[in-house]
Amino acid sequence: MSEVLYTSSATAFGGIEGKVQSEDHTIDMETVLPGSQKDEDSYEATNPEQLFAAAYASCFDSALQIAADQAQVEFESEVTVNVSLLKDEEDGYQLAVDLQVKGYNIDQEQLQQLVEKANRIWPYSDDKRTNMDFSIDVHSVGS
Repeated sequence: MSEVLYTSSATAFGGIEGKVQSEDHTIDMETVLPGSQKDEDSYEATNPEQLFAAAYASCFDSALQIAADQAQVEFESEVTVNVSLLKDEEDGYQLAVDLQVKGYNIDQEQLQQLVEKANRIWPYSDDKRTNMDFSIDVHSVGS
């Protein structure tokens, strides 16, 4: 059995037009259906796709920095995640995730290798992404 390093908890109330709250109340936000009137009227509400994109970006950037530390490479990284909710042919839903990784002051080839390593060590690696479209764009800036 794996060693538990950290556990977090969040609770949703009222579905998509409700709220989400972490156990420590750091996250305590209204949730809205994207494109709804409530969404247009509220600047402080979020939706599941935004929360997922934020978590995905943070985790992948962390894995990228772990890969860089292991390779003894120093650079600044920026990870943007676009999450799209898709309706499939069977009246179900799936996600499309597009990662955009930028590395500052690092060679493109070296950055690509680190991204590939991060993608293997990261908890949402290829073998766990069976229900989503996934792509990664990698760009070195200022090397």
